[in-house]
Amino acid sequence: MRLTAAEIAAAVKGKLLCGSADTMIENISTASGTMKGADLFVPIIGARVDAHRFIGDAFAHGAAATLSSEGLPEQAAASGWPVIGVEDTMQALQDLGAYYRSRYVRIPYIGVTGSVGKTTTREMIAAALSEGLRTYSTKGNANSQSGVPITVTETDPDAKIGVIEMGISEFGEMHRISRVVQCDMAVVTVIGISHIANLGSQENIMKEKLHILDGMKDGGILLLNGDDPLLREITPDRLHGWGIACDRNIRILFYGTGENAAIRAENIREEDGCPVFDLVVAGDLLSPGTDGKDADSDTTDGGNAVYLMRLSVPGMHMVLNSLAAFAAAVLNGVDPRSAIRGLQGFESLSGRGRITEKNGIKVINDAYNAAPQSMTAGLRVLDAMPASGRHIAVLADMLELGPEEARYHREVGETIARELRHLDEVWLYGNLARHIGEGIENAADPGEKTCLIRHYTDRGALQEDLRQHLKAGDAVLFKGSNSMKLSAVAEDLIT
Repeated sequence: MRLTAAEIAAAVKGKLLCGSADTMIENISTASGTMKGADLFVPIIGARVDAHRFIGDAFAHGAAATLSSEGLPEQAAASGWPVIGVEDTMQALQDLGAYYRSRYVRIPYIGVTGSVGKTTTREMIAAALSEGLRTYSTKGNANSQSGVPITVTETDPDAKIGVIEMGISEFGEMHRISRVVQCDMAVVTVIGISHIANLGSQENIMKEKLHILDGMKDGGILLLNGDDPLLREITPDRLHGWGIACDRNIRILFYGTGENAAIRAENIREEDGCPVFDLVVAGDLLSPGTDGKDADSDTTDGGNAVYLMRLSVPGMHMVLNSLAAFAAAVLNGVDPRSAIRGLQGFESLSGRGRITEKNGIKVINDAYNAAPQSMTAGLRVLDAMPASGRHIAVLADMLELGPEEARYHREVGETIARELRHLDEVWLYGNLARHIGEGIENAADPGEKTCLIRHYTDRGALQEDLRQHLKAGDAVLFKGSNSMKLSAVAEDLIT
């Protein structure tokens, strides 16, 4: 990004209060101590901290200019620092992102949202696209109200397509970031119960996610998980009934395992711990031949193309993620074989299911975040993993689940008792996680041996006991909400 302070002031409907209008801005930062060079500091007013008090610190660390909704700071006036006055710094940041997208970013964007699986699906889409197109993708977890506009301004100028992750936790957030992204294609993974404490119901969560279309251009594509019981019922009329995309023609396509899916998986099985399946693509989605068939596919089925897909990541939930990624790639012109090659080489991300082995102990670090669906998926991966020793799950609190949070934790425990056959031990950490143990005990068949259950409220004690307890041959899963910091415990075992 190369914008002058004057251009930024105009873009955000602000006023340059001090400093040179010609000051060149190349980056944006919301952290006063982290500058990349020629940064615009955006002081966000949070629930506990007003970052305006760090403006001086930002300039000390190299900021070139700052936004301010609290007038001209005395220190800035005395120093001549460039200050752009605005009414609301978060709104101004989003206005700047939308301006930059409209004026300077000419490539198509794929927006990715959903209750679980956003980051993995985003990275899978990027892997598939990158086999045919130079691809820019959200870095890390910059999917928030502040992260999305910064992501847009950092778009690789040589990229041909971008993949932008879009996360929300409250009403109205998706509308605001959708106008920044202005996506050409949107992918919705799953409607779960993450942030149900704020949004009230799964239907509300779904509607809020679907506001990703608010910024979509006419003729855009909405890719939906056809296996999700809520998403599979989406039609243009339902969207319009909710006041979504009423003035635009949006093409809806489903991916999944059912007949409603234009891109679907059949004959799903597991080989060497990873999913293998037949990837069936509706003939009208492929264009090489006049009959709609792809001559390079493994087989054809009634005009559909069929490919063999072998993933390198464990977990049946990865099947749906890979379908979304394949669909996004081929619909943007990537050769199907190339997209498959990119997906077959995809490996799990750190903290999101990556498997590491050290001293004969297999560690699945899936502790970046957690919701009931993703925790259950992680447990199934552990249960199916070959291990000469014990299968041990280390589970922490799942947060932001609202008034029914105890029930959701118990239901995970019930799933463990009823469906998982190889789990030997469950180590629980946190006040909510103890309800998982209750669910295991409540659902266990009388007289049958249940897995060993341990409960901790001190992470240090948990970490120390694991060090002493684990031995070669064991497989251990770490899963919990990010703020429970289980990733640190997992990393302690593998570093």
